[in-house]
Amino acid sequence: MMTTSVSEELRERLRVTREEINQAAISVGRNPAEITLLPVSKTFPPEVISQALSLGEMRFGENKAQELRDKAQALTHPELQWVMIGYLQSNNARYVARYASEIQSLDRLSLAKTLQRRLELENRHLDALVQIKTSPEPSKYGVAPEDAADFVAQIAQLCPRLHIKGLMTMAVNSEDESAVRACFRHLKALQIELKALNIEGVSLERLSMGMSGDFKLAIEEGSTEVRLGTAIFGHRKQQRDYYWPEGR
Repeated sequence: MMTTSVSEELRERLRVTREEINQAAISVGRNPAEITLLPVSKTFPPEVISQALSLGEMRFGENKAQELRDKAQALTHPELQWVMIGYLQSNNARYVARYASEIQSLDRLSLAKTLQRRLELENRHLDALVQIKTSPEPSKYGVAPEDAADFVAQIAQLCPRLHIKGLMTMAVNSEDESAVRACFRHLKALQIELKALNIEGVSLERLSMGMSGDFKLAIEEGSTEVRLGTAIFGHRKQQRDYYWPEGR
């Protein structure tokens, strides 16, 4: 693994971010230990990730499978884990099956079957969160809430190398706080509904929701993991369409 001197700016951003996460949890009577921070390193080079590694961060979210592959090849820390959080084209599933420890954007059965085949070839298993579409925006993707139960049951039956651990969503991009909260509340309600079904082989304890602009609201509404990039690494030079959604 390459070594890089630690950026004091990065250290301070991580400190402030964790403090904000803690305060958001405490404000609604939650234990801050219930909430995981996933630094989103998309578009940032391995040198920056190496700095975060030296500060104790071991999991990183990436939006593009090929970028995840390149960084996984460049950084070889034994505890480093890559999490695919962006739209994944089936022809790039091989990179996720080979290098990632988790996918949080599982949104269609065809992709699940492709990952299953690739995982068999790699002799690996992969944790997965099902992405649910809670926003009306056409730019947001995911399984329709009304289809989630059947989707999760099919994955459990047909794809034994994919281990469902929870749900993920992206809230509507709006300054209307009530609209953003509605997306998060919808996912929380769906989690309760699905857990009541006791689908064999499925764990639904995790809720990945909340990004740099809305993570405090997400925590207040029950998030167990927030995906933060800008808050930790700063603003990106690339335009939004460089990294989201992939190939769309």
